[in-house]
Amino acid sequence: MGELPVDINIQEPRWDQSTFLGRARHFFTVTDPRNLLLSGAQLEASRNIVQNYRAGVVTPGITEDQLWRAKYVYDSAFHPDTGEKVVLIGRMSAQVPMNMTITGCMLTFYRKTPTVVFWQWVNQSFNAIVNYSNRSGDAPITVGQLGTAYVSATTGAVATALGLKSLTKHLPPLVGRFVPFAAVAAANCINIPLMRQRELQVGIPVTDEAGQRLGYSVTAAKQGIFQVVISRICMAIPAMAIPPLIMDTLEKKDFLKRRPWLGAPLQVGLVGFCLVFATPLCCALFPQKSSIHVSKLEPELRAQIHEQNPSVEVVYYNKGL
Repeated sequence: MGELPVDINIQEPRWDQSTFLGRARHFFTVTDPRNLLLSGAQLEASRNIVQNYRAGVVTPGITEDQLWRAKYVYDSAFHPDTGEKVVLIGRMSAQVPMNMTITGCMLTFYRKTPTVVFWQWVNQSFNAIVNYSNRSGDAPITVGQLGTAYVSATTGAVATALGLKSLTKHLPPLVGRFVPFAAVAAANCINIPLMRQRELQVGIPVTDEAGQRLGYSVTAAKQGIFQVVISRICMAIPAMAIPPLIMDTLEKKDFLKRRPWLGAPLQVGLVGFCLVFATPLCCALFPQKSSIHVSKLEPELRAQIHEQNPSVEVVYYNKGL
């Protein structure tokens, strides 16, 4: 076997991102929870392989499959714009184990106000970490701005959950089981824009097809954040809508009545099963490298792009996850 060629485009995912199937295969790899078990040395080794290859240096003896594996290990742990290592629970590979635990508990302990407040706070704190870790662009955000965004996001989410809970007091118990989903859906509309407010203030980088940076766009940031909100809400639907229906039926059976302690682990397991598929499939709803027509950009940026390169009609950006 000869040495691996240096013209494999590992700047892009391995599979065609213009199709839903290609994006789904990509995100099944990115969100694989097994990536969490990799050591720091393994992550650094993958980063070295990828960075060396991009610089034209091929690691001796490496195969194409090993190169792609290194790329996906690298992508699973390092931010695409800043290059910084993402905190463990902020990585997309942590979505299934973290969300199955938190969501399972939200669906199990939905009856009492203190537990509603606690688990909604835990969920929105986790979401705040994920939203910040997977933001688009490399614009810095101060500790003060981050703290304000976190407090606003979690407070708004918890208040929404409590408000919805109070509205269901006189409704059938099954309706009450869906309060956590309604709260999470509403909270995503609050948490994501707040934790990524810096993008809405200064914009996110937009590039041409070759990756050459052309400027910063708030319009692109709004479109990207909107797509992420839709993806996250869709991601929550199977995990928060299917288990309540199953549990409502099972809790009427003698088996669970005699073993009530099985309720929580069973609920967590059902949520986990749903999330294994919902997480990558909903991440795949929109391309991570999204595009927007130049005519839809801000007038100043549009004029700047036309002056620099009149042939550019579409620009690209990382929408975040």
